[in-house]
Amino acid sequence: MEIVDKRIDGGKAFDWGRTSEDYARFRDIYPELFYEKIVARGLCVKGQNVLDIGTGTGVLPRNMFRFGATWTGTDISPEQIAQAKRLAGEAGMAIDFLAVPTEKLDFPEESFDVITACQCFWYFDHDKVMPMLRKMLKPGGKLLILYMAWLPYEDEIARASEEVVLKYSPNWSGAGERFKPIDIPEAAFQYFDLVEHEEYYLDVPFTKESWHGRMKACRGVGASLSGEALAQWEQEHWRMLGQELPEGTDAFTVRHCAALAVLRRK
Repeated sequence: MEIVDKRIDGGKAFDWGRTSEDYARFRDIYPELFYEKIVARGLCVKGQNVLDIGTGTGVLPRNMFRFGATWTGTDISPEQIAQAKRLAGEAGMAIDFLAVPTEKLDFPEESFDVITACQCFWYFDHDKVMPMLRKMLKPGGKLLILYMAWLPYEDEIARASEEVVLKYSPNWSGAGERFKPIDIPEAAFQYFDLVEHEEYYLDVPFTKESWHGRMKACRGVGASLSGEALAQWEQEHWRMLGQELPEGTDAFTVRHCAALAVLRRK
């Protein structure tokens, strides 16, 4: 499904379906601490019914299934949901995955204890979505927003990779992230109270192959470049990795900022 949003990449079209296979292979990268911080807050655990919006290939539900919550995952991309179903099925996980835009969700009122949004919150029409999410949450229910981004101003590999992406997607708005809290849209505060937020550093391990795959699976590359441009990007990105990393180096880390925000239904 092709998406055009003037707020994102200068309105350049992108389609997560085009990169779903790479997304499934290379974007399941959150370290254990990322999940531990969620569980430490009593969220997404046994006895809770959880909805993960913008689930992609189901990274969050699949990794947190072991903590005992009942999960439902939704995403606008049928191809992403197909990968989520495949991966969950192969792991024997009973997770409901549905291909539906967040703006068109139609769950009954007070269906969920927790709603999660990981790496996707800026895509939504917040004026429309916020009252819907409040309605779907039980009294006292929580909206958990999660994010993790590499830091190009603090990590040389991240910086060099961004430069290659920007050469082919100059309006890509995923570049230039810094250590900062998650931006909460003003529309949220009519329906939710901000309970807490936390930001912390993570040094995420990669190999050359997994970092190349992670970059290829991003919106500015695999989800939007034409076949010819994508092939050129791949060649240039591999060449950059060979230049930036010492000969014989395969394992390395990339500095990231992780962040969460917990909002409670009013």
